[in-house]
Amino acid sequence: MKDISCKLLVIGAGPGGYTCAIRAGQLGIDTVIVEAKKAGGTCLNVGCIPSKALIHAADEYESVNAMARGGHPLGISAQGPAIDFAKTIAWKDGIVGRLNNGVAGLLKKAGVKVLVGWATFTDGKTVEVTTELGRQVIRAEHVVIATGSEPVELPFLPFGGRVISSTGALALTHVPGKLAVIGGGYIGLELGTAFAKLGAKVTVIEAQTRILPQYDPDLTRPVAKHLRELNIDVLTGAKAKAAREEGILVETAEGAESLVEADTVLVTVGRRPKTAGWGLDAIDLTMDGPFIRIDDQCRTSMRGVFALGDVTGEPMLAHRAMAQGEMVAEIISGKKRVWDRVSIPAVCFTDPEIVTAGLSPDEARASGIEIVVGQFPFQANGRAMTLGREAGFVRIVARADNHLVLGIQGVGAGISELSAAFSLALEMRARLEDVAETIHAHPTQSEGFLEAALGALGHAIHI
Repeated sequence: MKDISCKLLVIGAGPGGYTCAIRAGQLGIDTVIVEAKKAGGTCLNVGCIPSKALIHAADEYESVNAMARGGHPLGISAQGPAIDFAKTIAWKDGIVGRLNNGVAGLLKKAGVKVLVGWATFTDGKTVEVTTELGRQVIRAEHVVIATGSEPVELPFLPFGGRVISSTGALALTHVPGKLAVIGGGYIGLELGTAFAKLGAKVTVIEAQTRILPQYDPDLTRPVAKHLRELNIDVLTGAKAKAAREEGILVETAEGAESLVEADTVLVTVGRRPKTAGWGLDAIDLTMDGPFIRIDDQCRTSMRGVFALGDVTGEPMLAHRAMAQGEMVAEIISGKKRVWDRVSIPAVCFTDPEIVTAGLSPDEARASGIEIVVGQFPFQANGRAMTLGREAGFVRIVARADNHLVLGIQGVGAGISELSAAFSLALEMRARLEDVAETIHAHPTQSEGFLEAALGALGHAIHI
């Protein structure tokens, strides 16, 4: 095959890679993108999008199930629900397929050449791609590494058969009877909650002393309460030790061993960057532990080589990668850009959902900042009441001296949709007065944001 020369080569067509390639194409940069599988990466194909589809289907099923059990507060009754799980999966796959085609169309519209194959570096400017048609050599002036991440595998529980990763969970053709989830982080709890609503008996095994240890206890308490309501068994301070024919052998916090029965085992103990198999040793980049080290322009230690997304470290979030990708394309085009984002919001799609943006109260205090905190419960929010979902709150953290907003957190049904408002306030360097003097539509859950700011100023109205 004839060698290809281009100005920009992007390796990996996940959210960061395809965003970078599309923006580069828009800027008139001769761009080639290489992807081993399908455009969209983990997020679109086996992560964010399909998992949210499954979560929504589970919510709908649980809602009808609650009506069938009787005593529904809205007075609605229904016959016992049934689910055609194959149809659910087909619906989920249809969404993924539409988005795949959408990304492919956007790349084509931007004039980006797409190659499907496995890329391997031979030097900092040259990559060999193994395709179905043979070996393709690409030489580029600039290279962007956006290879993403993959699930961590436990040595004593290799993926295969009844032991699955999040990818395997989203490819199941039936609802497990008994599901053991190893890892009480956001991935495990999102999927575990969904399968519990669909009828599985779920047990969560978490080595730390509480679930979702990356979030503060106030945010996770409503989630833990709802897990109990769904009859999900949560074992904290417990470690999975070995696989058994009937399930998983677990060592409890007290040092005793017990067996958790399971026909399916979902391992969600973290993700690691994909840095193996594409010739990293040939270019000898400076690493930061398992991640590729970058500066505030996503430049690596080798001139002309950029890296972005999960392969560069935490937070491993698609929206971080997309923002980096857009920035890198503009830098390559000659624009002056640096990474100076104040807020990268994080959302946990549990039930209820959790959102964090900026600093928590403890993080702000640890930095030596004197703060004021305002918090407003959804129990006092009219819209939350009308939805029948009153669990949770909105919290705002600000400097005590000038009321600059430092962080916003919340937990509640559908609160992920407030993440943009939270981040915008932080990026715009809003003060408590800015939020308090912004009219929030009534009745909406966003009023909780307004009331939290008023509370921090000392004059909340509705509590």
